[in-house]
Amino acid sequence: MATVLPALTPVEETLYVTLAGRALDSRSRFSILGDTLSDEIALEIGYNPDDIVVPRAKAADVAMRSKMLDDVVRGFIARNPDAVVLDLGAGLDTRVVRVAPPETVDWYDVDLPGVVKVREQVLPHRANVHAVAADVTDPGWLDPLPRDRAAVIVCDGLLPFLTEAEFTALLNRLTGHFPRGEVAFNNYPRYAVRILKRMRSTRALGALVRHGGFDDPHEPERWDPDLELVEEMLAARLPAPPGTPMVYRLTNRLIGLSPALARKFTAIDRYRF
Repeated sequence: MATVLPALTPVEETLYVTLAGRALDSRSRFSILGDTLSDEIALEIGYNPDDIVVPRAKAADVAMRSKMLDDVVRGFIARNPDAVVLDLGAGLDTRVVRVAPPETVDWYDVDLPGVVKVREQVLPHRANVHAVAADVTDPGWLDPLPRDRAAVIVCDGLLPFLTEAEFTALLNRLTGHFPRGEVAFNNYPRYAVRILKRMRSTRALGALVRHGGFDDPHEPERWDPDLELVEEMLAARLPAPPGTPMVYRLTNRLIGLSPALARKFTAIDRYRF
């Protein structure tokens, strides 16, 4: 029997786009992420990813940035086996299952209350995984979390739904709470924000966008002086998944020759503090 969903707000409902992207990618013979659990969750909640118009390229984009953020978390945990992990705006992402952190890691999935209710029904429970039902703009949710351990903080698709002032305040609270760590998120260049508002598949999301995006990966360093850019991960410069058609490989290779052009596509910016 399908899980009964609570009424979700328009912002909470944005989780369907990324869920559909990961599910549809898992069905592709050129799958980037191989996240079959996302497809199972979609079926569990009675949601058919085919019902939302997600172009193949968009599904690949969602899967690629998920994989890049997974790699950031895995790398940090390898260097800090007792780390704290925060996944902000987690939606129904199965990142904690894909990464499979050791028991020495405390993992926090943070999202709005309606989303957390769904997560608790459809994702497997683990002793070291904690759900935080909160609005990330509320400063109080961070108080109970450990303060004496290194933290890796990731967010996928959160930035557009916060104003620059809200995102800046969030970054400052995070870097002030933990002694050291890393923050990584997918960038949203101004070009991408404009596309988000105009594409048929994302036009409804565009109406919820509150951030204008940024083109310079050093811009967040000005929002929070504790941040230092350590890596700009441009998907166009990464190896293509096995079996990817040659036309896509060549297109990526050409795009990757220009950092300015590559930034208009999938990219993850990683900062230390």
